[in-house]
Amino acid sequence: MALVERLKDKPFAIVGVASDEPSKMKTIIEENKINWRNAVDGSTDGPIATAWNVRGWPTVFVLDAEGTIRFRDTRGEDLVRAVDELLAELEEKGK
Repeated sequence: MALVERLKDKPFAIVGVASDEPSKMKTIIEENKINWRNAVDGSTDGPIATAWNVRGWPTVFVLDAEGTIRFRDTRGEDLVRAVDELLAELEEKGK
């Protein structure tokens, strides 16, 4: 994802949570050229999906520096704008 590369030196991270079996994840990561960290939940009813009330895949959460969910299911250019907005807020606060 270009966003990951562009923001590699900023206070920004993507963490994926996969419902696939751990044995399948290496292939999925390679085939899809995923360049961010991933956790394996193990199923669609795994502990992370359950705690975060995920009912569809992919579900995208954008959290701010305090861990508050600020955007949900944002994609494409809207996702880029959301991340840039939060990074601008951090810069304004001097963090």
